[in-house]
Amino acid sequence: MSTLNDQGINIPKIIYYYQTFCGLKGILYTKTPVTHIHLSSIHFGYNTDSNNHQIPYIHLNNDNPESHKFHELWNQLSDAKNYGIKIILMVGGAGSAYQKLFSDYENFYPLLKEIIQLNRNIIDGIDLDIEEPTLLKNVKMLINDIDKDFGKDFIISMAPVQFTMENTNEPGMSGFKYIQLYDSPEGKRINYFNVQSYSSYTCASLDTIVKNGYPVEKIVMGMLTGQDYNNIKTEVSKMVQKYKSKFGGVFIWEYYDAPPSGITHPVDWAIDMQTIINKYKSPLIDTKTIINNFDKNISNLNQNISNNYHYVKNNVKQILYNFIYHKNENK
Repeated sequence: MSTLNDQGINIPKIIYYYQTFCGLKGILYTKTPVTHIHLSSIHFGYNTDSNNHQIPYIHLNNDNPESHKFHELWNQLSDAKNYGIKIILMVGGAGSAYQKLFSDYENFYPLLKEIIQLNRNIIDGIDLDIEEPTLLKNVKMLINDIDKDFGKDFIISMAPVQFTMENTNEPGMSGFKYIQLYDSPEGKRINYFNVQSYSSYTCASLDTIVKNGYPVEKIVMGMLTGQDYNNIKTEVSKMVQKYKSKFGGVFIWEYYDAPPSGITHPVDWAIDMQTIINKYKSPLIDTKTIINNFDKNISNLNQNISNNYHYVKNNVKQILYNFIYHKNENK
């Protein structure tokens, strides 16, 4: 399942990872180009109480996610939701989040579940960013539990490194082969893969991933802020020209210093990406589909308008044709 709009059409994603909490006001406006924010990141550990007992905790970066210091963060994420942005909670990244999680799953998973439930009006999904050796069976267990607890509409994404997606025999940092996961029922539950394309951000890399059996709609190509931005824009243009409206999207690590403007105006990256995507993607519905659907629907009209059938049909065809193609020609 990819990200679709109400008409079942793929929407290319424009995603910011957000770990340096510098404020989101720059992207919070009507028709913002941003589709997703991946809030980073959740980790697990133990505190020692006065009796020397180990008390499990969950942290957003270095503090409890419900700490008062995050009050403004949650408020801004709520505002982002009101502008149509999906909020995804990232677990892991650098560190040992998954080793901790799976070593004491019966205590740590309920903490994760509770945080999501407390903020379910904000959180739309979870990003499993596994950068440490992990057993595939444990990942499947986690995906199944998330699916059971939060339902089919809850987004599940993952963030594999590029070479494990290009080389199906390469386990990468996670310790398992992503193609083995994807070929399982749990793998099909994953909505999209944020591919860490930090070594070779190219259309050729995306082609290889697609040839390996991953739907292009589920592949989001990710960059670091320090990569060659002009080259990346060129490569994104190639990707969209080739895959058009099936293109899965882009992400950046991370928001606060996104090129070309950095902290002064981080939304410029999203605007650039949206401009490229809109310039090269094809019409969302082809003319033949429009005509076939119209023919089917209009044939069911009451007989008393049959005399006006050809007049209505021809005019609506022309209106729809002009709307879609004139709109694309002027992007």
